[in-house]
Amino acid sequence: QVQLAESGGGLVQAGGSLRLSCAASGRTLLTYAVGWFRQAPGKEREFVVLISRSGGTTYYADSVKGRFTASRDNAKNTVYLQMNNLKPDDTAVYYCAVDRKNSGSYDYTDYDYWGQGPQVTVSS
Repeated sequence: QVQLAESGGGLVQAGGSLRLSCAASGRTLLTYAVGWFRQAPGKEREFVVLISRSGGTTYYADSVKGRFTASRDNAKNTVYLQMNNLKPDDTAVYYCAVDRKNSGSYDYTDYDYWGQGPQVTVSS
């Protein structure tokens, strides 16, 4: 299995930027599709972006399209989520996750391994 260690959460003002990192150990991320999800207080966990196993294709939720960019650094066995022009509605716990089946699902229940979910807080 793969262990996922996240970093980069914190507090920023609206309009600012953060970059989340998700570093894998145990197995190369080349084996898996990787998803980013978030969960705000009182809401269900929602899809943010999917990175294909090859890293060549990404799919973004409409709520973050044009503002967030996901990428892979295969040499570092790490995926990133660059978040620009952050809004207060982006405030959530953010999770990276691995889908062993590489199903391409946007549903968090299809993912098997999860990061610890650091908090991202965007103030007005």
